[in-house]
Amino acid sequence: MTAVAATSDRPTLAPSIPRQLFVDSGYVLLGLPLGLASFVVLVVGLAVGVGLVVTVIGLPILSGTLYAARGLADIERLRLPAVLRQPRIRPHYRLPEAGANAWRRIFVPIRDAQSWLDLAHGIFRLIAAVGTFVVTLAWWAAAIAGSLYWAYDWALPRPSGEGDQDLAQLLGLGDSTTARIGLNTALGVFFLITLPIVVRGCALLQASFAKAMLTGVAEMRDRITLLEEQKRAAVSAEASALRRLERDIHDGPQQRLVRLAMDLSRARMQLSSDPNAAGQTIDEAVAQTRDTLAELRALSRGIAPPILVDRGLPSALAAIAGRGLIPIELQVDPQLGTPAGRLDPAVENTAYFVVSEALTNVAKHSRATEAMVTVSRQGTHLQVRVGDDGQGGAHLAKGHGLAGIADRVRAAGGELLVVSPAGGPTEIRAELPL
Repeated sequence: MTAVAATSDRPTLAPSIPRQLFVDSGYVLLGLPLGLASFVVLVVGLAVGVGLVVTVIGLPILSGTLYAARGLADIERLRLPAVLRQPRIRPHYRLPEAGANAWRRIFVPIRDAQSWLDLAHGIFRLIAAVGTFVVTLAWWAAAIAGSLYWAYDWALPRPSGEGDQDLAQLLGLGDSTTARIGLNTALGVFFLITLPIVVRGCALLQASFAKAMLTGVAEMRDRITLLEEQKRAAVSAEASALRRLERDIHDGPQQRLVRLAMDLSRARMQLSSDPNAAGQTIDEAVAQTRDTLAELRALSRGIAPPILVDRGLPSALAAIAGRGLIPIELQVDPQLGTPAGRLDPAVENTAYFVVSEALTNVAKHSRATEAMVTVSRQGTHLQVRVGDDGQGGAHLAKGHGLAGIADRVRAAGGELLVVSPAGGPTEIRAELPL
């Protein structure tokens, strides 16, 4: 049972205080009738179902009660995002097997742990609903009645009996109209100022209980699933990188080193009989040595380029753009290269890998005439965009270059989006958490 977010996982912006006040008030005040209805329906259904379970009739009733609890829980999940400012999350419930008969379908909700949590929430939510409803209603009443006391003071009866005193007199402020209106208005203003805080607290109390019961387990399992996916992606990305490195070493430096060994052996044999030929062979070996060193430097840049470590992401990406086979427009936030703006090394390495591999794919497959790279902070994420004007058709299928990029991004906890219609243009967008 995993959770599915119905909206983006980014936090929503906080609304204005008056708007949030009315949202919280509506949530709390509506919570009482919903809680009362849930309590009556679920307690009656549970009692009848458990009482008749020995006659078998109770099992369908119990299953129906759990389905009713699920429906009431879904209503509550719809109300939570406005209060918690979080996306709506609905767990995946256990589903009946294909071709299951009626009795197997009846047992499906009974064997589902989340259905029982929904039932418990529907029964016990009334406790929190009653308390928060009373506090919210009382605070609203005191705020409105006190702040508008001056408008209806004249219509209120005055204490006439001996010993009867109003609040102002009990506090020693006298029985004048000014003291009476001033005290009650001051109390009303106090309740009005504290109203958003108190109502917000009541709404969060209700919503936190609902979240713990209705989405808490699902969120935890969803987080575990996400971490498992990230782990698999990291292993896959690491394996792909090692295979690519092994292939590059085998096809490049290893072949040159074999040739170098052969040239040196031939030069040693020629040294006594033909010194001039031996000298030419040694010159060729020296050239092979230089080419091997150049290839090893190129491979090291793909693993952990020194310029990225020493000077940061903007300089490292500028070096990639300078080596490009087609014109590359580079737009990188310069703050990412300053000591205060440097990113975590893991994020820097992932962003560098995304740009490097994406531009390699552009050069090999896209038939593009120009490319564009944009790297910038977007709130709590780093956005990396690589676009080209090529033929399009890029996708994330296994065996293609973009699959390795997707694994690396997913291992870092980010998301990769590829937009590449046939005929182009293509845009690769990676968002990495900071």
